[in-house]
Amino acid sequence: MEYRCVQCGFGIRTLYVQYSPGNIRLMRCENCKAVADEYIECEIMIIAIDLILQKPKAYRNLLCNVLRPEIVNFEGSLWKLCVGFLLLDAYRSLLLRKSNEEWGSSFSLSSLVWTCQRVLVDVVVGNLMFLLAFFVATRTLCNTSLTVSRCKDLLLAMLVSSYFKIFLFAMMVWEFPPSVVYIIDLYVLSSNSIALRVRTGSALNHCIAACFTAHAVKFLAPELLTFRS
Repeated sequence: MEYRCVQCGFGIRTLYVQYSPGNIRLMRCENCKAVADEYIECEIMIIAIDLILQKPKAYRNLLCNVLRPEIVNFEGSLWKLCVGFLLLDAYRSLLLRKSNEEWGSSFSLSSLVWTCQRVLVDVVVGNLMFLLAFFVATRTLCNTSLTVSRCKDLLLAMLVSSYFKIFLFAMMVWEFPPSVVYIIDLYVLSSNSIALRVRTGSALNHCIAACFTAHAVKFLAPELLTFRS
């Protein structure tokens, strides 16, 4: 698997040549003639800031040049990210239900069980529908073939680019209005779109449409099940 130039996404065999410990020379991209991956010499904080600013080159560095099977435990990382993502989604659902005053003075064991059931439906059904809609929309709108390895790469990109969900934990310390949850959702949608563009090379508007479709299905599916019941 080739590395990718963070500027243009062109394939490159190696990112740098090491002459001695601490003495390296960064390679240049044959396509755009720029340094293929300038983040090699950057601190982690610089990369984190560029990810928050949603710079495509930061996503190319992370998804194409860092999170590689020969560098990290790909399968293990995927499972850990899935667990973390589901836990954050469950906490999001609890925050919204608390803001809707579903927990009141009459809170009892039965209401606790009912709330847990609703959260479970939101997380499990919502994310299953999200994955189904995401892969179908990506195949249709981005003209991307969906092999097993390709699906794993796209799933990893979605999980990694949903990192902003971690800021939900700030609501445990500070009192924020419920609208903050939806602001975080919008940021995650935008970040997912950039990551999908980096992974597929499709037009940004197609990636936004694919991610928006998947998120809309995710949020509407549990509500439709509740309405029917």
